[in-house]
Amino acid sequence: MADAATPSVTANRKVRTGVVVSDARDKTITVRIDGSRSHPVYKKTVRRSTKLHVHDEENSASVGDLVRVVECRPLSRLKRWRLDEIVEKAR
Repeated sequence: MADAATPSVTANRKVRTGVVVSDARDKTITVRIDGSRSHPVYKKTVRRSTKLHVHDEENSASVGDLVRVVECRPLSRLKRWRLDEIVEKAR
């Protein structure tokens, strides 16, 4: 039996870490997520990256920052992620 003080079932949201590549838009940043995996046939390491549009309510992140983003409900046509924290500020 769930108590009123304990939260109900929480969603397992995806969490990613990446580098901010653009902060030109208001309350939105673009984050590049880098990844690498082994090619299934040739076994060579293949590097890939993808860009996410992230909601940044306070406009706190700037280009070059390492940030953690969390999956959320759709906020616009492209934004499905929100800024969780700035892990490391750019120098």
